[in-house]
Amino acid sequence: MQNQRWLYALIGGFIAGVAFRSFVDLGWSFSFFLLLIGVMLTFAHSLIRANGRITFLTICLVAAGLGMLRLNIADIRQGDPLFEAKVGSSVVAEGTIIEEPDERENQTLLTVRFEKVGAEALHDTVLVGTARFPEFHYGDFVQVIGKLEKPKSFETDTGRVFNYPQFLAKDGIFYQISFAKVSLLNAGSGNPLKRALFAIKDSFLSRVSRVIPEPQASLMGGLVVGAKQSLGKELLDAFRMTGIIHIVVLSGFNITIVANFIMRFFGMFLRKRGSGSLIAGGISIVLFVIMVGASATAVRAGAMALIGLLALATGRTSAITHALILTGFLMVLHNPYILLFDPSFQLSFLATLGLIQISPRIEARIMRVPKFWGLRTIIAATLATQLFVLPLLLYNTGQFSVVGLLVNLLILPLIPITMLFGFLTGVAGFLSTILSMPFAFISYALLTYELKIVELFSSLPFASVTIPYFPAWLMVLLYAALAAFLWLKTRTTRH
Repeated sequence: MQNQRWLYALIGGFIAGVAFRSFVDLGWSFSFFLLLIGVMLTFAHSLIRANGRITFLTICLVAAGLGMLRLNIADIRQGDPLFEAKVGSSVVAEGTIIEEPDERENQTLLTVRFEKVGAEALHDTVLVGTARFPEFHYGDFVQVIGKLEKPKSFETDTGRVFNYPQFLAKDGIFYQISFAKVSLLNAGSGNPLKRALFAIKDSFLSRVSRVIPEPQASLMGGLVVGAKQSLGKELLDAFRMTGIIHIVVLSGFNITIVANFIMRFFGMFLRKRGSGSLIAGGISIVLFVIMVGASATAVRAGAMALIGLLALATGRTSAITHALILTGFLMVLHNPYILLFDPSFQLSFLATLGLIQISPRIEARIMRVPKFWGLRTIIAATLATQLFVLPLLLYNTGQFSVVGLLVNLLILPLIPITMLFGFLTGVAGFLSTILSMPFAFISYALLTYELKIVELFSSLPFASVTIPYFPAWLMVLLYAALAAFLWLKTRTTRH
């Protein structure tokens, strides 16, 4: 128990250091100053044998200094002098597309690893915005012509300032070119395995599109492989208004719900239901991460999903919570930008925490809901995760969906079965279009129902409320109150 306390002091101090440094840059000297104070306290503690509180404070200070130092080290990658000299000027560059193109309604965003700028051999990653056509693919070697710029923060529709530079920094991107002219020089570069995965994914989506019309096909693409941009801005806005946008993004909660469904499905046929069905659920998560290209975001969501699945399968709340916190800490240690500038990581972590801590309590109180196809678990998980992510969503977006809870309850129980038939539609399509049609018909019916629910509730004048000002301190206060409540409940249960 004592060792656990020191571990949480280390993790808490490190996270606090990264968070503070994300807002305020006091330079390297302040980080070393905190470390020095921590070392001095450690030395004093060894001489006077102070109580445990001094030890706790010492660990927190040292960890906070290390957290600030970690972000300082990450920032070293920014500001390459040779690249900085070209900011604001037009460049002719050559490089390889290192991520799957992000296709929007009016443009395509390409993540290009530059290898040459003009006559100079310069290597850095740049976000390139270009026309929707011609289409480009992962691994294409291209020429890019345009004005090199540094990303700038901008104001959102709700009046919030979005820190776009730090959002891109989490992916190692510090420069951008908008309205670029891009020409294909050569195809087939990049990682062969990753290229093959993206090719399979594109082929899968094209086979789904053959037998399922729009916008149902795009929704299926969002559900199965997280391809949400093809839905279009109007439909995505409707999903946000109704609080259901998370079903078409890569989140640990979403993957967990589907994996739990698969686990229960296999549990009906396997003799050793516990281990066998859990392995089946775990394999489904790994396959999903691979299928979407194994990006950093997908891997983080998959890791959260595995932890969430363990919690649902074993019910070992305390041990799984420790595993989640340690996993989150290691992720922030690897990439400190994700703590405050990666909404996907934040939502996945909080949703998984809600799944572990609150979902079992809620499930115990809704015994009248049938367990068929895991319905009771899905409803409990929905309520728990909505509670845990709400303060963060209010802070980040300022948009509160009045109908969100009801819409989630009407749609989420059907998402696993929708994804199952969507997957079967695509797989059968590789064999025969005719063979895929029965699965496509069921998929179409489910997707149409889900779209109609979103359309109906988003059309209500009170569907969503904008909260102009929701400060960070209020969000922190709400999470502190939630943590205190859970701590008291746990303590009461133990005694």
